[in-house]
Amino acid sequence: MRRKEPRVLDLAAIALVTGAGFLGGAMNALAGGGSFATMPALLAIGLPANIANSTSNFAVLPGAAMSSWSFRKERAPLGGVNLSVLGWVTFVAGLIGSMLLVLTPAQTFDVIVPWLVLYAFVVLAVGKRASVWLAERVTIGTRTLIAAQALLGIYGGYFGGGVGLMMTATYGLLAGLHPRAMFAPRTLMLAIANAAAAIVFVATGMIHWASAVPMLVGALVGGWAGAVVGKLLPHAVVRWWTLLLSGATTLVFFWRAYG
Repeated sequence: MRRKEPRVLDLAAIALVTGAGFLGGAMNALAGGGSFATMPALLAIGLPANIANSTSNFAVLPGAAMSSWSFRKERAPLGGVNLSVLGWVTFVAGLIGSMLLVLTPAQTFDVIVPWLVLYAFVVLAVGKRASVWLAERVTIGTRTLIAAQALLGIYGGYFGGGVGLMMTATYGLLAGLHPRAMFAPRTLMLAIANAAAAIVFVATGMIHWASAVPMLVGALVGGWAGAVVGKLLPHAVVRWWTLLLSGATTLVFFWRAYG
């Protein structure tokens, strides 16, 4: 049975979700992992974990679309696979993943989500080194890349935490791309997965609109600010800040589910 979420937010709650949207949008622009900021805020105002997840997904969608549009001139086939093919794979997989979330009871998702957050944190912490290690030992073809993209799309539709980081590691491993060359395909696939999930979440009533709208506004402003600040901050500072926040969020989710 779905828990009853607040229908109207007070000023403090609006300020919290707007600020979280700003921080999440900035993190996504800088290094990814914005859901580590948005999800805890939505849980703090009383949303069930599955509704918080779908609302967070919807709120960051415009920012993801804007990021993808900014890299539109740099799009090129990925590992020998046309981006339109990967896009359709991602869209269908995102629909499947989001439908799985709709069908998952809130109580079950409460138990599952800490492990998904932990997985995303581990990918953030070791994903780059792991991809380099594997790339030195494994050569994989286009079919595996398509299959991997399908799994990433399902994960992105179901939860999505850290999926951008997972795409970075996957493209580095399977396509041998330099991190800078991943921006265009990664932002496009993220936007497609988010759009597919948003369609399902809106159609099934999984969006908490009272918090989604102010969070969306905050995420748009945060995405712009993050892009500006990102030109000034060293990459190491951004990465360690993201690791610190994601690690703390992981602990909070485990305490909430099992504490």
